[in-house]
Amino acid sequence: MLLDELFNLSNKTAIVTGGGRGLGEIMAHALADAGANVVVCSRDIDTCKAVSEALKQKGVQSLAFECDVTDPAQVEHVVNETVAQFGTLDILINNSGTSWIAPFTDLPADKWDKVMAVNLKGTFLFSQAAAKVMTKQKSGKIINIASISGFGGTMDTFMNATAYNTSKGAIMTFTKDIAVKLAPHNIQVNAIAPGFFPTKLSAPVLNHFSKKIIARTPLGRIGEPDDLKGATLFLASNASNYITGHILTLDGGATAVV
Repeated sequence: MLLDELFNLSNKTAIVTGGGRGLGEIMAHALADAGANVVVCSRDIDTCKAVSEALKQKGVQSLAFECDVTDPAQVEHVVNETVAQFGTLDILINNSGTSWIAPFTDLPADKWDKVMAVNLKGTFLFSQAAAKVMTKQKSGKIINIASISGFGGTMDTFMNATAYNTSKGAIMTFTKDIAVKLAPHNIQVNAIAPGFFPTKLSAPVLNHFSKKIIARTPLGRIGEPDDLKGATLFLASNASNYITGHILTLDGGATAVV
């Protein structure tokens, strides 16, 4: 296979959850730049429509859907409509996520449930629905968005996000488990574990601790859009056909520090 063919996503179809802003928007553009048709969905249909229109300007097809990833019926609707429109579903990026900041002993149970529902249940529901399509095709790529915070605990003086951290650790294990189960169907399942990128979700931490984070990051900066685009394209393309069950850490070396 020629080098450009390894990264070419022409005639491929992707779904990006939480694709209306932040990391999801960046990844949706990366897929479109490589030639993929891209479906973006989230609870905020207006932002998804805006991203979808921008993607069309790149010469690809795109759809936008309002979707609560915790609702099985809405998830099935997005997957079914995607297949009805494009005939295939080749790439799924489970990016939708939320957090709740509170000391562990004060974390409300309903907020724990909300974070687990969006981050973990949503990833499960979309992966399950997509896998049913990909299994029939005998091909597919599922990319889950984890976080370096899923590797362990964080000091409460830095980030009081117990539910978020726990959900991201669970996503890593979920990724490995379904990677094994879907491998016989030629479906690769991997995860990206980003460090700090400038997003709405990370803003409260970066606003207070950006200097400290940069000082503890060997590459001396926070993540930039192109960093994420490269990782996304790699895991979504033929270039990663022999990689499954892998957690790609994208953190400038932060987790390499002892």
